[in-house]
Amino acid sequence: MPKQHTYVLGLNTYDHDVSACLLRDGAIAFAIAKERITREKHASGFYREVIDYCLDAEGITLDDVDLIVRNCYILPVPDMEERLVYQDMPGFLPEYERPEAPKHPLYLSKSDKVVSISHHLAHAYSAFAVSPFEEGVVMIVDGVGSYRSDVMEPYPAADAATPLARESESYYKFSGTKLECLKKVWMEPDRGFLSDEFYNMPGLGALYSRASSYIFGDWNKCGELMGLAPYGRKEKVRHLLELTDGTLHVPHWTTEFNHPYIIDGGEKWETSPSMSHWEDLAWRVQDDTENVLLARARWLRETTGAKNLTIAGGVALNCVANGRVAREAGFENVWIQPAAGDDGIAIGCAYYGWLEILKQRRSFVMDHSYVGKVYPDQDIEKATQKFLVRIQTTAVRSDNICRDTAKLLADQKVIGWFQGGSEFGPRALGNRSLLADPRKPEMKDILNSRVKHRQPFRPFAPIVLAERAREIFEGEEDSPFMLIAKSVRPEWRDRIPAIVHVDGTARVQTVREQTNPVLYRLLKEFEALTGVPVLINTSFNVKGEPIVETPRDAVICFLMTGIDHLVLHDTLVSKNALHRVFGPLVEGYADVANMVRWGTRSG
Repeated sequence: MPKQHTYVLGLNTYDHDVSACLLRDGAIAFAIAKERITREKHASGFYREVIDYCLDAEGITLDDVDLIVRNCYILPVPDMEERLVYQDMPGFLPEYERPEAPKHPLYLSKSDKVVSISHHLAHAYSAFAVSPFEEGVVMIVDGVGSYRSDVMEPYPAADAATPLARESESYYKFSGTKLECLKKVWMEPDRGFLSDEFYNMPGLGALYSRASSYIFGDWNKCGELMGLAPYGRKEKVRHLLELTDGTLHVPHWTTEFNHPYIIDGGEKWETSPSMSHWEDLAWRVQDDTENVLLARARWLRETTGAKNLTIAGGVALNCVANGRVAREAGFENVWIQPAAGDDGIAIGCAYYGWLEILKQRRSFVMDHSYVGKVYPDQDIEKATQKFLVRIQTTAVRSDNICRDTAKLLADQKVIGWFQGGSEFGPRALGNRSLLADPRKPEMKDILNSRVKHRQPFRPFAPIVLAERAREIFEGEEDSPFMLIAKSVRPEWRDRIPAIVHVDGTARVQTVREQTNPVLYRLLKEFEALTGVPVLINTSFNVKGEPIVETPRDAVICFLMTGIDHLVLHDTLVSKNALHRVFGPLVEGYADVANMVRWGTRSG
């Protein structure tokens, strides 16, 4: 039987946000981040689970895949895997995965159909190859990329650096499948001890991560840093990024910053006397970042005359900066990769293989991110009919789930919303979401106290009918992936106060019928009841956990939190009186199960 399809598999490996993307004839068939499967946030390590997920969803084996393209930003994958043979690095290959990795056919593979590429090159392909533009420019800014010695694409000689310098920013232009590097900004290595060298590197993304570590005790709390920034006082902290004649200077981080948050189990972050200092620092870092990115984007526009800009890299998740670039940089169109961080590297690897190695044409536009597998109704029935679930809940099939859910939302209920394939990337975009009514300001506190348990300063995002967005939010640009912040128009701020941040903005997601018809119908039903075409949309998870992937994940989160109702496709699940009795038992069992699971993994 002749082979029906051409398959390319892209992989982000070993460090944070391990992921896979499977292309079928040049279109994304499935993509997943490891954290969704293992339930470990930003999961690193080996990549077996993500490969198996994509292959199983497509119904093929690894032998059916024509080409595999991989990236690891630390080292090229072959070098990384050789190191892992003789060096114990549990952050990149945990002890519980070490015995299994050598059994996998891709580990230490010498096959001609297995290729490794450099980091910013993968980001660039993830940005332009699936964009709606035939030509334009690419902006890649992240924390840290490949060593200069490992970078694959040609770049201007003026951008030369030492072999151990790391990528920080890369700028390209593209036409069709052709990509050309216009500029690279490098970070030279800095003195450090243990693992802190990255935080001292003079780069835009590295500086943002350093501030995140200083304020929150975690390098990967950049979203929280962005949310805290509007609370800070302007100009109370000196500049931490300076751009002069196109050259970025990162002043030395000195002992004047002597109030870091130390996670020691004592003082709580929320009540720290350093709070006003942290707010001021967050404002400064965010403002400096916006100004540098805007200057870079304007330079790209003026240098190339391009009308279209595509963006990826971890810094592209900064929706406030994205909003300024979209409105002020002079481009007609701006498109941001929904999986802009390192999970999206898998997309870029796959498209490098499809376009550059297999020499195929571009034919796919990523107009939505719902590329997880669709779970059948049998999985939903299995999840809801488990004994401890069945005795605590009532599950009813609805002949109009959007109408019934809209009524519950209008009645101030918090809804767990599970539909179709999961979103790829860090944002819940309406298939794995918690939904609520934005019309009362207290709904923000209800969501935090019942489910999310996160800092009260962090805003909740709105979803809005795309055709009504300009009426409610300022700006013409579309925002289908919740990656652009917009000002809420003054006449609407009192009507939807639960999604308005302290600075009057909101991180908007526009919803179109052709990309998510069920979510679109829900918004229409809610508008018919309330006159408001907007809902609160936040990720379906609790603090510290990944977004739910399976019906089972959704049911567990529903039972262990204050979510009022759970919608699984067209099944409405509600808690009954016995939940008050059995709920604490289930929560206790889950805590013990997690302890056993992690104890077993760590040996």
